[in-house]
Amino acid sequence: MLRLYFLLSLMCLVRSDTGETCPSFTKLSFHSAVVGTGLNVKLMLYTRRNPTCAQAINSTVLGNLNVTKKTAFVVHGFRPTGSPPVWIEDLVEGLLSVEDMNVVIVDWNRGATTVMYNHASSKTRKVATVLKEFIDLMLAEGTSLDDIYMIGVSLGAHIAGFVGKMYDGQLGRITGLDPAGPLFNGKPPEDRLDPRDAQFVDVIHSDTDALGYKKPLGNIDFYPNGGLDQPGCPKTIFGGMQYFKCDHQRSVYLYLSSLRENCAITAYPCDSYRDYRNGKCVNCGISQTEPCPVLGYYADNWKDYLREGDPPMIKAFFDTDEEKPFCIYHYFVDIITWNKNIRRGSITIKLKDKAGNTTESKINHEPATFQKYHQVSLLARFNQDLDKVAAISLVFSTGSVIGPRYKLRILRMKLRSLGHPERPQLCRYDLVLVENVETVFQPILCPKLQM
Repeated sequence: MLRLYFLLSLMCLVRSDTGETCPSFTKLSFHSAVVGTGLNVKLMLYTRRNPTCAQAINSTVLGNLNVTKKTAFVVHGFRPTGSPPVWIEDLVEGLLSVEDMNVVIVDWNRGATTVMYNHASSKTRKVATVLKEFIDLMLAEGTSLDDIYMIGVSLGAHIAGFVGKMYDGQLGRITGLDPAGPLFNGKPPEDRLDPRDAQFVDVIHSDTDALGYKKPLGNIDFYPNGGLDQPGCPKTIFGGMQYFKCDHQRSVYLYLSSLRENCAITAYPCDSYRDYRNGKCVNCGISQTEPCPVLGYYADNWKDYLREGDPPMIKAFFDTDEEKPFCIYHYFVDIITWNKNIRRGSITIKLKDKAGNTTESKINHEPATFQKYHQVSLLARFNQDLDKVAAISLVFSTGSVIGPRYKLRILRMKLRSLGHPERPQLCRYDLVLVENVETVFQPILCPKLQM
């Protein structure tokens, strides 16, 4: 026990080469935000050698930074209360878990902490200049620009862009996590993040109607849930501070989910969120072998599919669950009806496996039109992926509260997985759905001619 206590004591006293005991992110108070703070940029290095105790580095001291490995710079944004970002530790841990790299936290809390957003915004180019001085030292010691990866959150995304411009777009990669919109919307490329600022620029837009940038800024721009209100975030001001920041921060948590092995969020290149929801954009390329882009850390695996002649900025849409890890699983529900008259309405589909696990999808974003002998393909989104479906239930609704109950006569229903096209497709024939009444049935394997 005494040896254990001694060992723990030594671990707590671990010091960086500068003599500082485990440098931490600057903590300031709301009072500091009110009176304002002058700019001071701190750089803190984490590696697999020191994953929890940072090492202070600067433009003259590289410390334990290995110039032969990838270096990820994490740059935060506006801090109106002075508190450290709550996601920093998770992001450092996640990045080091997926790759042996250098992770540099760029702490410019002194400068970002102010109640005057424009004051923080005005310091972004100065932060970029400090980072360039440090990267110049790295280059002098043998680092390649290909190995520089900048992850910028809100204002930090534009800081990353400014650094990229200083190197004529030769940085390896920039990821923008909901780049700041106020004071940047409508600005020319030289005054904001731009797809030419790195060899590959990917952006997640999660709050385009408030704190985030509205239009595309990267080689590929991801719009979760259309880029607007995120599921699970407060819808009214009664949600407190979360009402103001939840949508904006969701981009960070979606990126974090990509660092976990159990969640690979697939996105679908599309002209609009509506087209995506209507199932018009599930083929991600010309060939069937071309994969769909995935969100987050591994998004750059898709850069080889950005062909010449493509639009310089690809928009990709997807939906998420309201809780971590946010993954949604996509299926097509193909329905052929034999009603004499046209029926318009929505479908709710529920899946159940032999273990009793259930998952449900309400396809009600806009009414579907069912015509006799016409196939309607509906994109269903589930928060669980059931490998073997034992039972399916369907509910048809026209949305009418009063009036007669309509019937939807189904000639054939087919369920097929988009994420796992190799799975058997499931069918059912000759069903009659009474409006607002759940119909449960056991599916059968579709004939191979339909597969």
